[in-house]
Amino acid sequence: MIKILFICHGNICRSPMAEFLLKDLVTQQSIVHQFHIQSAATSTEEIWNGIGNPVHEGTRKQLQKHGISCEGKRAVQVKKSDYGEYDYLICMDNMNLRNLARICGPDKDNKVYRLLDFTDEKRDVADPWYTGNFEKTYEDIMLGLEGFLQHLKTEGKLQE
Repeated sequence: MIKILFICHGNICRSPMAEFLLKDLVTQQSIVHQFHIQSAATSTEEIWNGIGNPVHEGTRKQLQKHGISCEGKRAVQVKKSDYGEYDYLICMDNMNLRNLARICGPDKDNKVYRLLDFTDEKRDVADPWYTGNFEKTYEDIMLGLEGFLQHLKTEGKLQE
């Protein structure tokens, strides 16, 4: 089983979008049984008294346009122990990488990536919290997920 944790700042926009889009993609490809997919935040800004906020309305609407539900998902913060639990900790931007290193320590097992590092466009995923453009974030994430799945195939980590 390939264990993936998508990470962004608040776990209400980009990382849950990546989580639910990848869950949908691997379901469509009939390989969902090979994956455990979750998402988390580097901050506690969207978590109050231990309860995380739900997925941002813009992300929910973008997912709904593609027939995908994220019902019940609430923000959670990444824990130091997550480094040992997951095979891939995939961040949305450079700030997430820095904050994840602060929480988990150095990436001694080479498990930490930016999503778009699996593509020819090695850059941050657009943050709709600042841009308001959830369509652009969707496009960035889909590009990254396609590159990530190709990476897994190339590395021989997916069973046909």
